[in-house]
Amino acid sequence: MINASQTPIQIRSTLKLSLVACTFLLIQACSQTTDNNFTETSDFSTSNHLMDRSFTPQWSNSDIGKDMLAVRRASENSLLSYDIVKSLTVEVGPRIPGSKGDKAAVAWAEDKLQSLGFDKVYKQPVRVRNWERGFADARVLAPFEQNLVITALGGSIATPEEGLQAKVLMFDSLNDLQLASNGEVEGNIVFLNTKMQRDRAGKFYGQVVPNRVNGAVEAAKLGAKAVIIRSVGTDNSRFAHTGIMRYNDEVKKIPAGAISTADADILEAMFETLQGSDQEIVLSLNMQAKDAGWQTSYNVIGEFTGSERPEEVVLISAHLDSWDEGTGALDDGAGVGIVTAAAKLVKETLGQPKRTIRVVLYAAEEIGLVGAYQYTRANKDDLPNIIMAAESDFGAGQIYQLDTRFNSAVRNNAEDLYAALAEMGITLGSNDARGGPDVSMLPAQGVPVISLRQDGTYYFDYHHTANDTLDKIKIEDIQQNQSVWAMVTAYMANTNFDPRPAEPLE
Repeated sequence: MINASQTPIQIRSTLKLSLVACTFLLIQACSQTTDNNFTETSDFSTSNHLMDRSFTPQWSNSDIGKDMLAVRRASENSLLSYDIVKSLTVEVGPRIPGSKGDKAAVAWAEDKLQSLGFDKVYKQPVRVRNWERGFADARVLAPFEQNLVITALGGSIATPEEGLQAKVLMFDSLNDLQLASNGEVEGNIVFLNTKMQRDRAGKFYGQVVPNRVNGAVEAAKLGAKAVIIRSVGTDNSRFAHTGIMRYNDEVKKIPAGAISTADADILEAMFETLQGSDQEIVLSLNMQAKDAGWQTSYNVIGEFTGSERPEEVVLISAHLDSWDEGTGALDDGAGVGIVTAAAKLVKETLGQPKRTIRVVLYAAEEIGLVGAYQYTRANKDDLPNIIMAAESDFGAGQIYQLDTRFNSAVRNNAEDLYAALAEMGITLGSNDARGGPDVSMLPAQGVPVISLRQDGTYYFDYHHTANDTLDKIKIEDIQQNQSVWAMVTAYMANTNFDPRPAEPLE
């Protein structure tokens, strides 16, 4: 029965009560009794993460099972992760490393962690190179006049103040460009037109992003005046996707920009229309980005100190910086909200954790994992004490799989955790996880990591664009992330499970 005192989340749970309870009872009746909790409960999956409170799964009979069940139920009545990312995006907004927004984000993070009652809140200085985007304009002058939506790639130099004009050459891939001759490319603008395919895991990102990172160097080697790329994204819109690019000190620097996918289609259609003719496509390009010099940013860190084994650390993380086009809601405001809320829920629901829970909000991930490398260097002697590290940095899509990099001799010992996640429809994947960008260097130091795989089907529609805003986060999705992270954190902090050292990288 629904009553007026119930929250919207409780009302939704009540409405689904009968269906979920019947589903569980039917599966339970059909399941063969077994002593293996993972095998038995792995069939208890449901597309909705809200739990029927009249049902007590078998994995929750142990002490740690009770803990995980308690934090899951607490999470289902909490919107803390959403509230945190809302606060960050509304009160701070864009926060490119070294900028005023970045400095505001650091102050915001310190205040937020303190207000949530973390036992220790501190920051770690990180030197970063600040870059300002400035004005950007691109126009086709001939044979068909068109304005194109363009953004400078992160770190790009400017064009001359008056801009530049040149013929455009289109290449389908970076490899095709590398096969071209100096005589063909010299004095022209290179257009790299590689399309990114949509995928839940985002696996095609790695195939396309070299255009962005290395395109300027490869085009400059052949004498190009500038390079533009089809945005590294899966949308069909007029939002251009920015992102970091790199120069080589031994190769002349040229301006680099990204045009929206819709404008890339327009430019591609022009080449198709002119195929077989002698007409050339001439582009006018003007970008006034600039290097703003060295600045100091910070990793911001909050801890709940362990009551029994404080020297042992469960490290959960996200990155605090974002690109300057949108408000960084998905990348990575969502991660900031998820891991911060998970730690708070564990402490609030279960009391002081047995191991220390450390939340690290890394600086300057977007320009090359700068804060993460600084953390690794500065904490080298402490790395052997990290029981597990993980990062949330793929938006707020629902989690569907747990990958690990645990010592293989003990990996199967975490069966209560695997059973609890299986009951939420989350499968156990491989043991070759990287843990997320900012913790990807830790396995080489023997630190175990996990990757909680999120549904990224639409993540790259908004990634690094002005369209990365709070409205793209679905409350039910970020709440599911919050629940899973809280359960995993509770398990790692309140058990004796120790997956050190991590399996070596291949």
